Amino acid sequence: MPAPKNAFKQALREGRPQIGCWVGLADASTAEIMTTAGFDWLLIDGEHAPNDIRSLRDQLQVVGPSESHPVVRLPIGEAWLIKQVLDVGAQTLLIPMIDTADQAREMVRACRYPPEGLRGVGSALARASRFAAIPDYLHTANHEICLLLQVETVEALANLDAILAVDHVDGVFVGPSDLAASMGHMGNPGHPEVQEAVQDALVRIAAAGKAPGILTTWRWPGAIWSLARSSSRRELTSPCWHRRPATSRRRAKR
Repeated sequence: MPAPKNAFKQALREGRPQIGCWVGLADASTAEIMTTAGFDWLLIDGEHAPNDIRSLRDQLQVVGPSESHPVVRLPIGEAWLIKQVLDVGAQTLLIPMIDTADQAREMVRACRYPPEGLRGVGSALARASRFAAIPDYLHTANHEICLLLQVETVEALANLDAILAVDHVDGVFVGPSDLAASMGHMGNPGHPEVQEAVQDALVRIAAAGKAPGILTTWRWPGAIWSLARSSSRRELTSPCWHRRPATSRRRAKR
């Protein structure tokens, strides 16, 4: 039996837009309520929400079996933390504050078992392998991990092409708020210079064959991951979700 199929990763490969929502209350009951809203994915936020490894695990337990794929954002890209989050069952990670290709390569290695990476082989104790009930987990896990990197500084945009050239990076998410601060426009991600930089980054990400992602909390109310193999801003336009309570898949995607 292989590792569980990562349907979210497959959707990105097939170019299907994936519309999701942030879950930042660090509570499994709240996360479970959110699974009824019909989003393609739910981001369990370990960067700005008060989560620890146990609360991340608890939310993975309720989101994982639902129709909404769990994405875990870590507080920082550290190999030991990535190892723990993968072991408790996360298959899709969003790593913030990636500025260089070297950092991107380190994140890839942290997500993969040897010889491709340096993830520790402790699956017998891991929820990810159903506590060793998945006999082929070690040999198939690498293929089902989806690695998303967050670029959100001037330095990151200057190095974007090199970051995009790193193998096994599935998508790149542009963080508009931190990018605005890095560009000297603190608290104003809607500034024309910031918007232009975001649009340019999304086009470059798509042109490189990666999945571009954006949190649209300023001009466009929503968030979207899509594999838009496009070379122009016009072709890159995709629908977004609204940051309102949603009780059905249709309403969530409206």
